[in-house]
Amino acid sequence: MRCMVIVKATKDSEAGVMPKQKLLAEMGKFNEELVKAGVMLAGDGLQPSSKGKRIRFSGEKRTVIDGPFAETKELIAGYWLWQVRSMEEAVEWVKRCPNPHDGESEIEIRQVFEADDFGAEFTPELRKQEEDIRERAAGNKK
Repeated sequence: MRCMVIVKATKDSEAGVMPKQKLLAEMGKFNEELVKAGVMLAGDGLQPSSKGKRIRFSGEKRTVIDGPFAETKELIAGYWLWQVRSMEEAVEWVKRCPNPHDGESEIEIRQVFEADDFGAEFTPELRKQEEDIRERAAGNKK
C-alpha cells in the first residue's frame, strides 16, 4: 500500500526557522534507510504557508487566498510518499524517524487510494487514462 506521511507544521516552521545541521544529518540518514528498504517513493519539506496560496471552489467560481494560513497545527511542513506492506509497517517507520522539530511534533499517516478502491465507477477507460497520465508524469522527472 502507498501512504502519505505528513509532517505537521509548528510555529517555528511557519516562521521559516530552518532545521539545524544535526537534524538535517539525522533526516538524511533516515531517508537513506527508507530508500535502502524500498519504502521511500518521494519526500520533501515545504516552504511556510506565507509563501503559499489556496484556491477556494464554489461552483464555477474560483477565489485565490494568499497565505499565511491560520491554525498552524493543521498545516503541513513536509511529506513523504511511502510504499509499505501495511499501516502497521508505516507506523513502525515513523516511530524510528528523528523528531522533525524542536519540542513537540506530530506526523500523520494517510493511505493513498488505489485504482481498485474506486470500484465500478473507475471504468477500464478511466483506468487506462490514469495509467497513461502516471507514465507521462514519471517521464517529467529530471
